[in-house]
Amino acid sequence: MRKKENKGRKRTTVSRKLKLFLWMAGFLIIIGLLGYGAVLYGGNLVVDDEDLILDAATTIETREGEIIGKLYNENRELVSIEQIPDHLEQAFVAIEDRRFYNHEGVDLKSITRAVYRDIIAMSKVEGASTITQQLSKNLFLYNDKTWTRKIKEAMAAIYLERNYSKAEILELYLNEIYFGEGLYGVETASNYFFSKPVEELSISESAMLAGLAKAPNGYSAIDHPEKALERRNIVLQAMEDAGYISAETRKSEQEKTLGLVLQEKEPTPWTDSYIDLVMKEAADKHQLSVDALKKGGYRIVVNMDPAIQQIAYEQFQNDGFFPGSTEGVEGAFVMMEEGTGNIVSAIGGRNYQLGDLNRVTVQRQPGSTFKPVAVYGPAMMQEEKFNPFTLLPDQQIGEYSVSNADGEYANTVTIYEALMTSKNTSAVWLLEQIGIDYSKEYLKRLGMPIEDEGPAIALGGLTHGVTPLQMAQSYQSFASEGNVMDSSTINQIFDRDNQMDYEAEISPKQVFNPQVAWNMTEMLAETVTSGTATSGEYSKALAGKTGSTQHPRVEGQTKDAWFVGYTPEYVSALWMGYDKSDEDHYLTGGSAYPTSLTKSILNEIDKQTGGSLAAEFVKPENVDALPEPIRLEQITNLTAEYEFGGFSLVKGKLTWDGSDDDRIVYRIYQDNEGIDKRIGEVTGKKEYSISNALFRNNRYYVVAYDPLTKMEGGRSETVELDWQNR
Repeated sequence: MRKKENKGRKRTTVSRKLKLFLWMAGFLIIIGLLGYGAVLYGGNLVVDDEDLILDAATTIETREGEIIGKLYNENRELVSIEQIPDHLEQAFVAIEDRRFYNHEGVDLKSITRAVYRDIIAMSKVEGASTITQQLSKNLFLYNDKTWTRKIKEAMAAIYLERNYSKAEILELYLNEIYFGEGLYGVETASNYFFSKPVEELSISESAMLAGLAKAPNGYSAIDHPEKALERRNIVLQAMEDAGYISAETRKSEQEKTLGLVLQEKEPTPWTDSYIDLVMKEAADKHQLSVDALKKGGYRIVVNMDPAIQQIAYEQFQNDGFFPGSTEGVEGAFVMMEEGTGNIVSAIGGRNYQLGDLNRVTVQRQPGSTFKPVAVYGPAMMQEEKFNPFTLLPDQQIGEYSVSNADGEYANTVTIYEALMTSKNTSAVWLLEQIGIDYSKEYLKRLGMPIEDEGPAIALGGLTHGVTPLQMAQSYQSFASEGNVMDSSTINQIFDRDNQMDYEAEISPKQVFNPQVAWNMTEMLAETVTSGTATSGEYSKALAGKTGSTQHPRVEGQTKDAWFVGYTPEYVSALWMGYDKSDEDHYLTGGSAYPTSLTKSILNEIDKQTGGSLAAEFVKPENVDALPEPIRLEQITNLTAEYEFGGFSLVKGKLTWDGSDDDRIVYRIYQDNEGIDKRIGEVTGKKEYSISNALFRNNRYYVVAYDPLTKMEGGRSETVELDWQNR
């Protein structure tokens, strides 16, 4: 009985133990499943898919491919895994995570080893991070050595491995990794250390980059070349051990130097003004904020001409062009291509740096540079009323008392002469004739809407002013047969995948007709030759207008000085003055200085481009040439004498000295009591025969007549036919 009882008890004990074991195994399985589920769920919490979109630098480059600037939070150029050579991938895998293609994000063998060593040391001394874990840490976590962080790191790594391929993970890793010197990603590092793209890296060069991953500053090839060389050779040995290269290849590559070809770019302070305009245009027209540019990895192709930009910057360093009561005279310059509106140069200040006030887009009082666009251009669009030879009053009249800058008044002048000599009185009178609303409508079409209502508009006396960029764009209408184009720094925009998001299109808008534009070109060219814009030296084609404003607090001194003009190739505007105007800050020179500086810039452009700038403006086929103004000189040395012969037995002959201009008409008058009688006229000649002179009143005088303006000049002295003069 006892034996049976003992056997029963043993069976019961075994059964209980088996049940307990099964319960414990089940419990552990459940715990494991729950833990695994927690890891999977935790990965969802740790990983933010937006963090997988790496920040990439936006490059700004010319149409010729020259990079002029970068915008970034992290200096990184993205490359696809297809662009990365196999030996570069192998170098990183060999030294950082040899079991990369075998594990699921966490390498248990490495973890076991690391945990054992941490326990022995009683602290966190060794990492066991896979490439996937390193990527997870850099993207989603802080760089601290805690168990909490390691758990989150493992969670994130497993999540990545379940949702992305090994190639995708490795591509992210190689683009994300930091290489020191402010460099992120293998492409940026390759260009910096070896001056070539990642596709062209050799095995030894790839090994050097892989060696930097552990400690980019400690193994810096620049600061610690010996350590970098030693580390590179360790990577090459690891590549051999992993079976990626042969011993022969490893030995050959280890014998090479580091082979650095550093991409040392000289500072280019002359590009900052232009880059600032690009950033403003990207935000205003393409909704790309500065933050978006610093992250987005865009490639922006711009219209800047590097040679012209540098010439303008260097000319702006010449203090002789900037006269002032004290230091700090500033300036702004913008130049665009004729016919396109493409901005080829922009100088926002004499020593502009990114973040400074960009004066190209700061509103100023334009002075007399406003007259062509606010008054004369719009007026001549009323062709039945106004043309270049229409006569205007040049007097101090009307409710708005205005004076000419030189204090001289001609009583009557043509539009041509009023523009050339910058008559204030005539401009104000003409604005009143065409109407302020009419003028403002043209200004709006030229890209300069204003709120002002008074006659001061004619003289550029505006409440808020206009910018140098706006002034250049408005004069584009005269240079381009009456058309305006939106000014632009940006030609193309490509996204981080090098897909084109935007390409500029030229959309001309007709403001003036071609005849008015050509008339204005002829008049403004004469203004440069013999009008208010003669300062400086430039022998080729140039049309333009000067402008200046009176200082509000210092009598007789200048606040703003301008020159706006154009050649057959380019349109430009140049302003100079102080950022603040008070009793201590005023210009000691006027518009002669921006005029001279513009001509100096053009001379240097012409010199550096082999004399490419045109010598003269070419008249479009669809317009009529504008005659040069006729100058009515005083007639002198009028003589009269009898002569015999011909049909009329006795004739009188008048001769005189006058102009060499053959277009002048000379009118001959008989001096009578009461009303004088015009008896004839000759064109381009300086003599006149009087038929049947014997029985006439023999007192005569001559008056020069301008057929363009329909205006007579001063009369000559009166002479008398006398037999003694025979």
